[in-house]
Amino acid sequence: MTNIHPTAIVEDTTKIGEGTTIGPYAVIGPEVELGKNCKIHSQCSIVGKTKLGDGCEVFPFASVGEKSQDLKYKEGNKTYVEIGNNTVIRESATIHSGTADGEVTKIGSNCLLMAYTHVAHGCVVGNRVIMSNNAALAGEATVDDGAILGGFAAVKQFGRIGKMAFVTGMSAINQDIAPFMIGSGNFARTIGVNSVGLQRAGFDTAKRLLIKKVYKIIFREELSTSQALEKIKAEIEITDEVKTIIDFIEASKFGIAK
Repeated sequence: MTNIHPTAIVEDTTKIGEGTTIGPYAVIGPEVELGKNCKIHSQCSIVGKTKLGDGCEVFPFASVGEKSQDLKYKEGNKTYVEIGNNTVIRESATIHSGTADGEVTKIGSNCLLMAYTHVAHGCVVGNRVIMSNNAALAGEATVDDGAILGGFAAVKQFGRIGKMAFVTGMSAINQDIAPFMIGSGNFARTIGVNSVGLQRAGFDTAKRLLIKKVYKIIFREELSTSQALEKIKAEIEITDEVKTIIDFIEASKFGIAK
């Protein structure tokens, strides 16, 4: 059974999963799909070709699925928003649909988007990501699994935040932040390993020490990025974590914050 408040505006074609509740004055568009056991609070807007997984919660005044703010958007383009399971979207957060025809803005499962956060067109946000109040992603940005963005952090268009990286509050990201690292400043630099986050995530001492060795080679020795990667491949055990760092850096188009 679903529970829809009589003042909510829900179209006949909206797909609503069992156990989902929709609060007063919420607006749910005709092409929206809501999973099971979602909780949609009062006075929020979910429109466009938007799909929410099971167990999501959307708080008042959040706006999900509106068209892109990108001036390249053309009326009639079919664009999408896809959100995984158990993701929480807090008050006045905004998540915009894609720009180009067929483009999808994706947010994974078990994420927390705090009040006033913004996810722009075509962004890809992984699982277990936390965006603190007022953090913002410009178009096509990528945030990998387990990363955390502090309050008012801003990531530029096409910017990338690596797996389990931590970005401190008020930071401006104009180059990629490598996996497992801490980015801080305006413009952000890499200032260390996210040791506390890794420990909380269950990384044992050996893994953390290995990541720290990689950090020192890349960010503390006087080597170019390519020289640092060559040294890591020659001298360091290539575990899954080390490979994640190498692959991320080799795929970077704008360079990593050093």
